[in-house]
Amino acid sequence: MQKLIGIISDSHDNMPAIERAVEFFNERGVDMVLHAGDIVSPFTARAFGKLESSFVAIFGNNDGDKVHLKQFFADIGEMREDPYLGKIDGKSFAVTHKPEIVDSLASKYDIVIYGHTHEVDVRRGAALIINPGECCGYLTGKRTVALLDTENMDVEIVEL
Repeated sequence: MQKLIGIISDSHDNMPAIERAVEFFNERGVDMVLHAGDIVSPFTARAFGKLESSFVAIFGNNDGDKVHLKQFFADIGEMREDPYLGKIDGKSFAVTHKPEIVDSLASKYDIVIYGHTHEVDVRRGAALIINPGECCGYLTGKRTVALLDTENMDVEIVEL
């Protein structure tokens, strides 16, 4: 069954950017949102709580308060350790915040989603590799997220 997956990373407490990303994902009717790390603060749950889809996030290197992140996001979705491994629409996937393990994961999974670099990266090889860039826009000046259509494996990078 086809799924539309919203992909976000490195939101770094930028509430207007997070609110816009959530609005965008809701407008597009995504089935699930995957966050590839660096949400940072528990208070961002107010914005993420408006998602109309399932939500799974992994911890990034700037997510220090894991206890409160898990607590604040408990009613929204899951906060997981890195890497998060699973299946979507019959395809295996891995979500990490660590660019240094992407190639290794790509040898074992159909889809690898990562963050940390704040740079957009979409590559096709043994696996489909996706970095949505940065939601926050702090380093590149561009607030970006990605959409993945699991039926045809199309990836769309969207500037918010």
